[in-house]
Amino acid sequence: MAKKSIEKTNAARLLDKAGLKYALIPYELDENDLAAGHVAESLGEPIERVFKTLVLHGDKTGYIVCVVPGNMEIDLKALAKASGNKKVEMIPMKDLLSVTGYIRGGCSPIGMKKHFPTYIHDTALLYETIYISAGVRGLQIQISPQDLIRFTGASTGSYAAE
Repeated sequence: MAKKSIEKTNAARLLDKAGLKYALIPYELDENDLAAGHVAESLGEPIERVFKTLVLHGDKTGYIVCVVPGNMEIDLKALAKASGNKKVEMIPMKDLLSVTGYIRGGCSPIGMKKHFPTYIHDTALLYETIYISAGVRGLQIQISPQDLIRFTGASTGSYAAE
């Protein structure tokens, strides 16, 4: 039986254009469980290596992107301070597609409609590679955190806690 080919996403095409090394890794999608824990389990990887992409709005800077390990929650105060805001809050789920071009469970920090300031939790640097959404549900990008940080122009810091 022929192996099913993986269709490249916009995020993957942008990484190709930049000449960056990555791998597209499919996982078993469960429409009823889009949580990072399910993704990590499907990949057979520790949840600390599977990062989720969250989009927030700052009171001074507008939209910002935060990439944190799947087992952590954003520390809103730390992220606000790091991003030059007094306050940041998650954008409403109904706004995600119109702001980023991505849907819940398939939001990648690469290839959004516009480039937004990006903040990546510093634990990403503990790993040779991490997993982020490839821009569609059921597909992850395995990439070096250093390459992701350079490509997105991200800042790193402790923006989340367990």
